[in-house]
Amino acid sequence: MLKLIGIPVTAFIVCALIGPVLIPYLHKLKFGQSIRECGPASHMAKSGTPTMGGLMMLAALLVALLWGNFTPHVIIALVLTVGHAVIGFIDDYIKVVMKRNLGLTAKQKFLLQFILAGAYVYFAETHIRNTELWVPGINAVIDLGWGYYVLAFLLLVGTTNAVNLTDGLDGLVSFVSLPVTMVFAFIAYMQGMLDLSGFSLGLTGACLGFLLFNRHPARVFMGDTGSLALGGAIAALALLTRTELLLVIVGGIYVAEALSVIIQVTYFRFSGGKRIFRMSPLHHHFELGGWPEVKVVRVFTAVSCVLSVIGLCLWLNAFV
Repeated sequence: MLKLIGIPVTAFIVCALIGPVLIPYLHKLKFGQSIRECGPASHMAKSGTPTMGGLMMLAALLVALLWGNFTPHVIIALVLTVGHAVIGFIDDYIKVVMKRNLGLTAKQKFLLQFILAGAYVYFAETHIRNTELWVPGINAVIDLGWGYYVLAFLLLVGTTNAVNLTDGLDGLVSFVSLPVTMVFAFIAYMQGMLDLSGFSLGLTGACLGFLLFNRHPARVFMGDTGSLALGGAIAALALLTRTELLLVIVGGIYVAEALSVIIQVTYFRFSGGKRIFRMSPLHHHFELGGWPEVKVVRVFTAVSCVLSVIGLCLWLNAFV
């Protein structure tokens, strides 16, 4: 139990200590965020704010995990987390150093994500070999056979991109992710997977520490380095605790953000340029509707908390 307390506390402290050193250094290197012209006009004031702050979150998580043991579950979760962080770092580097605002092309980013997801699927097929899927609500367990590996692949790619899309306002993705990581920490603990519980609590502590510098008005952004890593970590938790479909509920904000983009793009193409949302992802829709940025973050966080409680209740009803 001491370790499970020490991990999030350590992650928080490490983030709090790294921030005042890393942020001025990023300023010195001129690693400032470029704001897309197609985004809300109010966001142009954020241009130049240091990005790649996800590096401090990753460092905090790695240091905090020294409290525990690097078990196979933790190693798998770390590979998916660090692997996606590397993809995000490359993307951020292209944006801030090479001054190409969109970073990696969509094809390049998806290719790298597909390789990482494919590596996990190969590992799961050769070592885990469990293709059963728990369905929340009806408490049914279905053996999907090879279909499970397709689901795992899509969950990994989908979650990392959905979390990435959620990272669009000061503190939004960190605040929204706090209840999600705490739910997975509890589920892993109840399953006897103390290693994964500690990993999830490490994410919680890192998010809290990062919020010291990322809450409105943000002094640093996590960039794709952080958001893709966070998405990979959360996907890993869902896969390793065998709560894949529960993530759709607990991470409902991520789902809504991703769906808003898919719906907007599809409708725009087939309706001759018409839009359903004022702007996507979804948080921009509310911004352009007159909501202050802080209100959007508060409401989305509250919804994330409610969805996390619903998801936890569904799990408790099935397994406790």
